[in-house]
Amino acid sequence: MELNSLTAVGPLDGRYRKKIESLDRYFSEFALIQYRTQVEILYFIHLHTLGLPQLPPLFPVYEIGLHKFYQQFFLALSDCVIAFEKQTNHDVKAVEYFIKQALAKGDFSDEVKGRSEFIHFGLTSQDVNNTATPMMLRDALHEVYLPQLEEVLKQLGDMTERNRLIPLLARTHGQAASPTGLGYSNCLDLTPPPKSILTMGWQKSLII
Repeated sequence: MELNSLTAVGPLDGRYRKKIESLDRYFSEFALIQYRTQVEILYFIHLHTLGLPQLPPLFPVYEIGLHKFYQQFFLALSDCVIAFEKQTNHDVKAVEYFIKQALAKGDFSDEVKGRSEFIHFGLTSQDVNNTATPMMLRDALHEVYLPQLEEVLKQLGDMTERNRLIPLLARTHGQAASPTGLGYSNCLDLTPPPKSILTMGWQKSLII
């Protein structure tokens, strides 16, 4: 059946699709392939900084080209990875073969093409997955979740100001207590800033 809100296996791809579609850049199968590709390329570039005799330092123009390879990744390229997976029956190995073929056939210098066998050199699938997954979470957190959370906190701040003169019956142990204000109640959600938000803000520097 064609995928729509009624045939989707789960509600996230069904009735709630419109609410979370901005997350497909981070948590879809396409996104996982793209981030795996990024990990492989970044590792390949890093190998050139280790002084290995087979991998002298890359010229800056070649390094820029490699960065563009994963930065400009698009959906049709993931179809190529899936085609390799049908042969390998292994999702990460399929990414490796795809990159090697892309370097050999793409618009890369002979210098880079001759080093394609060092793609995935010394890595395991778990190395790639355990690096790609935190990167996906990091980017979704800082590019989608935190900006929206900051907007919610801003709206709470506005509510605090608007409601600062509205009296509110307070209770303690289920009984009426000294009255308070609705604005003050709103303010409790804002001061001090939630520790989790502060933590998420500085943790960005801890992940690649």
